[in-house]
Amino acid sequence: MDSRIPRLRRKLARIPYTPGRSHSFGEERHAFRLGPCLLEARVDAFEVEHDVELPQPYRDFLIAMGGSGASPYYGLVPLERCALFTMNRAVSDTGTRGFTRVHRATRDGHLFLAIIERGCTDLALIGVTGPLTGRVLIGNAEGFWGPNVSSAPDFLAWYERWLDHMAAGRDNRALVLTSPGLHAHPHAYRMASEL
Repeated sequence: MDSRIPRLRRKLARIPYTPGRSHSFGEERHAFRLGPCLLEARVDAFEVEHDVELPQPYRDFLIAMGGSGASPYYGLVPLERCALFTMNRAVSDTGTRGFTRVHRATRDGHLFLAIIERGCTDLALIGVTGPLTGRVLIGNAEGFWGPNVSSAPDFLAWYERWLDHMAAGRDNRALVLTSPGLHAHPHAYRMASEL
């Protein structure tokens, strides 16, 4: 288990649910509580079924902290409802990239798991293969904007940033979950590795 998990548990326990705390829709679904931890066998089965290996910090979170619930917006999606996506290589009419849902690993080697629904087609995803493995991205499934890559090196660092903002009375709008100016485009893989 990652040594950060006990600290994250303590931080989350100190954040009581107050309606409107994060000034974003969806928080009433999770009320700042996590769902039950997942059995390691359940996570293993998901990885086998989808032919992926989840990034270790995210995997540790699911097994040692909780498999759904408390996180930005509507909360962490239960693993059985998480979907795999590839980033569209073609630029849409709006000039940005969207994501295409897939069911198993693909040849291009750049897979992302949607872990949080932000409303409409906005998602928070975590890289599960390719150069952005372990990094959190915020994007739109239809390519209306983004995606932006988080400056946090992994899921636990990203989650702790959210907890710190909530404890300080900031809201999701002030969170700046992503790096300024770091967008996932053809050069983003190189840029992300330099952070």
